[in-house]
Amino acid sequence: MSGAASFVPTPLLLSDSAQARLQGLGEAEGKSGLTLRVYVTGGGCSGFQYGFDLAEEVAEDDTLIEFGEVALVVDPLSYQYLVGSTVDFEEGLAGARFLIQNPNATTTCGCGASFMV
Repeated sequence: MSGAASFVPTPLLLSDSAQARLQGLGEAEGKSGLTLRVYVTGGGCSGFQYGFDLAEEVAEDDTLIEFGEVALVVDPLSYQYLVGSTVDFEEGLAGARFLIQNPNATTTCGCGASFMV
């Protein structure tokens, strides 16, 4: 007899500044409840690189993590590289950007946009 295994995923976190930025983007576009898609692709100077996009649709196998009025969505292939990470937003001399603090990364590039596990 087989049964479904119970699995509680390690959450991804969305910092207060990232939540505020998503809410601000939603207000600027006249939309509420924006969803930020976070994904990992091959490439970058360290092997993998992070990507961000505003998600219009959520696939059946995506993981959706809600934070009040905003949410994160991650595809199953990217999720394995991002478990336990925090998505943050910063503004500075280099500009404004979303970034990921990933405890699974063994090496990152200087700008933090690519990593290796």
